[in-house]
Amino acid sequence: MNIRYIDAHCHLQFEQYAHDREAIIEEMRGKGIAAIVVGCDRESSRAALALAEAHEHLYAAVGLHPNYIGQESLDEETLQTLAAHPKVVAIGECGLDFFRPLEANEDVKRAQKEVLRKHIELAASFNKPLIIHARPSKGTEDAYQDLIELLREEKAAYPKISGDIHFFVGSPMSAETLIGLGFTVSFTAVITFAREYDSVIRTAPLAGILSETDAPYIAPVTRRGERNDPLAVVEVAMKIAEIRGEDPETVRVALLANALRMFSLPGRNAP
Repeated sequence: MNIRYIDAHCHLQFEQYAHDREAIIEEMRGKGIAAIVVGCDRESSRAALALAEAHEHLYAAVGLHPNYIGQESLDEETLQTLAAHPKVVAIGECGLDFFRPLEANEDVKRAQKEVLRKHIELAASFNKPLIIHARPSKGTEDAYQDLIELLREEKAAYPKISGDIHFFVGSPMSAETLIGLGFTVSFTAVITFAREYDSVIRTAPLAGILSETDAPYIAPVTRRGERNDPLAVVEVAMKIAEIRGEDPETVRVALLANALRMFSLPGRNAP
């Protein structure tokens, strides 16, 4: 299969695809769309790997989402077993969420940071990148500020850690700092109808950007309000090119190369 696009973050294992999952995966194959299926907890991480094992153009990420920390303890033994699989190309979805918890107090933040550090240690031990969820409290950059501080500390012990900051909603300055630390920032189909992401997309180096869908969430403007799927990554890539005022094919090739490089994927670039 010649890969033309990579959806750097989706959840095809979720129940929203129970009735047509295989049809979507086959349509992705026909259109040259590969994807990383991302786990949020123990069960969804196992399911992500099962899909990746079954399909050449799917890969998996395994981890514990910060919003699940209160519901499930970090199962380090299971994560280590999953992470050792060659089709697991990243550790995550892990990170910091100061927006959704009912009370993101210091205890909640401390617990999230402790679990994130364990993910970083796991990623370093397997030499695999991270997929990081960072969502600040409303009107602030607090989660990004804390994340940057934490990553700087961890890089002292694990200088090679890298990864993608999924569904980036921060400022151009935060993006610049994170890219300088060896991370990429990825954008979803929200950019097809919301304009607050334009300045970051324009100013960030193209080599530091990935395209994703976060499917089944956030469908593009052409399907607003419907369930999303990884096929929408084509629209995301086209919109990134439009916002940047660059040739769509040049941007497509760059986004593909960025994902292949970040996740060490054995992709073959289509002409």
